[in-house]
Amino acid sequence: MVSFMLSSLLSVFAVIGGVLSVPLEGRALSARAAPPAAPRFVIYSDEWVSGETGPLQSAKSRGITSLPSRSGSPPAQLIKSMNAPTTEGYDPTTVANDLAAFVLEYDLDGVDIDYEDFDAMNAENGSAETWLTTFTQTLRETLTQGQYILTHAPVAPWFSASYTSGAYLTVNTNVGSLIDWYNFYNQGTTEYTTCTGLLTESSTTFPNTALFQIAAAGVSLDKLVIGKPATTADATNGYMNTTLLAECVETAYEEGWDAGVMVWEFPDAAAAWIEAVRSLAFPE
Repeated sequence: MVSFMLSSLLSVFAVIGGVLSVPLEGRALSARAAPPAAPRFVIYSDEWVSGETGPLQSAKSRGITSLPSRSGSPPAQLIKSMNAPTTEGYDPTTVANDLAAFVLEYDLDGVDIDYEDFDAMNAENGSAETWLTTFTQTLRETLTQGQYILTHAPVAPWFSASYTSGAYLTVNTNVGSLIDWYNFYNQGTTEYTTCTGLLTESSTTFPNTALFQIAAAGVSLDKLVIGKPATTADATNGYMNTTLLAECVETAYEEGWDAGVMVWEFPDAAAAWIEAVRSLAFPE
C-alpha cells in the first residue's frame, strides 16, 4: 500500500502490492480489495526521494505487502501540525470525518493512526484514550471494516498495564475490534533490541510490553506487527540488524505469531530489507 504522510498523526493508504495496483490521481477503482491478511510487511516513508512522485516505483517488489509514501494534496485542515491533537484541542470527530472524506475522494484504501500526543497519554487522565476511541469509531462509520484498512502505530510502552488510564490496552478494549492491526514500535534507550526483550520479556523500564506479553494482556497476537528502524540513523533507539531481526521473527513464528513486520523508512529499507527479515520465517 502507499500512503500520503499527512502529519505524524495520520497516513492514508492505497494498496500497491499483491492483488491490487492503485493510481493516486483520484481515478476510480473497479473493485476494492479486502485488507491484506497476515503476514503483512509495511514500509513507511517520509523522506524526499529524488525522481519519485506518487507510488515509489523503485520499492514495488515481491515481499512488500504495504508501503506508505508521501505524495498528494491533503485537505488544508489536515496539513496543520497535529503532533498533540488531544492537548491542542482538535475535535476527533471533525478530524476523522475530514480524513474519511479525503480517503473517499481519492478512492484510497485506509488510514494509519500514528498518535504522538505523549503529554495527553502520560497525563493518565483518560483524555488520550477517549480521543483515540472516538476518532477510530468515527472513521469506521464511513470507512467500512473489511473494505478499508484501519491501523494504529503506537509505541510499545503504551501497551503497559502500568498506565492507570490503560493507554493502548484501553484503546484496544474499546475499539480493538475495529482496528485491522497495530504497527507497534520501539521506544527507550536500549529496549527491544534482543529477541528476549522484543518477544518475551521487556525491561523493567517498560514492563510487560514485549510481543508475547502484549498478547497476554489481551491484544490479538495476529494484530501485532513488529516495527523497527531501518538503520541507526532512522531512529534514536530500537535498531536491530536484519540478521538478528530475522532470527527473532523466526522464533516468534515458531511460537504462533505471523502478523508481520514494519520498518521506518524508505529508501533506507526497501524490498531487500523485507526479503532479509522474512527469509527464515516466511521464505518465498
